[in-house]
Amino acid sequence: MSSARLQLPPRIVQGDVFKLRLLVNHPMDSGFLRDIDGVIIQRNVIRHLICTLNGREVFRVEPTTGVAANPLFEFYLRATESGDMLFRWVDDKAYIGELRHSLVVEPANSSQPASN
Repeated sequence: MSSARLQLPPRIVQGDVFKLRLLVNHPMDSGFLRDIDGVIIQRNVIRHLICTLNGREVFRVEPTTGVAANPLFEFYLRATESGDMLFRWVDDKAYIGELRHSLVVEPANSSQPASN
């Protein structure tokens, strides 16, 4: 039913804080709108979305009906290690969506001074 796209920086260095952007294709029907025949469109929103890195939860959100269709979730992480990322969401119709991504974190170059 729904799919997702993940956007990350092209290069992630250990110790850096980087932004992740996850776009989920989902109607996010609020249950307040009617179709062309006047029938109420049943509520179907994402109830929760969880992101884990190597099995450890790093992000969680519980959107409401106030979120538009095809929501964009944006958050920051500190790069500590490479690993497997899993994004999983569940909607009102009990659909479970997933996106997996292998995160590659490059070692920090010790010859460069630390940035502030």
